Amino acid sequence: MKVSGFALGLAAVAATLFVNGGAFAGDAANGEKVFKKFCTSCHTTDEGKNRVGPSLHAVVGRAAGSISSFSYSTANKGSGLTWTEEVLEKYLADPKGVVPGTKMVFAGVKDATERADLIEFLKTK
Repeated sequence: MKVSGFALGLAAVAATLFVNGGAFAGDAANGEKVFKKFCTSCHTTDEGKNRVGPSLHAVVGRAAGSISSFSYSTANKGSGLTWTEEVLEKYLADPKGVVPGTKMVFAGVKDATERADLIEFLKTK
C-alpha cells in the first residue's frame, strides 16, 4: 500500500503532539518567552512573591487557591482543581471556561504550542 507524503506528515505531527502521555512536549526556553509575553504583568515565579496574581512558583502539582498569602476568588479557591499539566493546558486556553467566576482577567493563550511551552517552563520553577 502506497502512503502519501501528506499522510506521513500528518502522522508525524500527530506523533509529536501526543508525546508524553497525551500532552505536547513543550520547550521550556520558549516557555520563558511566553511567560514574559502573557504572564509577568500579573505573576512572578519567585517563591512567596505575589503580584496582582499569585506566585506561580511550583504551580505544577499545586492545589488551586492554596497560597495563604494571596486573596483568591471564591471560584478559584473552591474549584477543587490541582494544577496538573492537563488542567493547566485547559485553563490556560480558557481560564473563565474552566473556572467560571475567576477574577483573572485574561482571555487565555490560544496557541497550543505556546501553552505547552509555558507549562514546560512552569515545571522548572
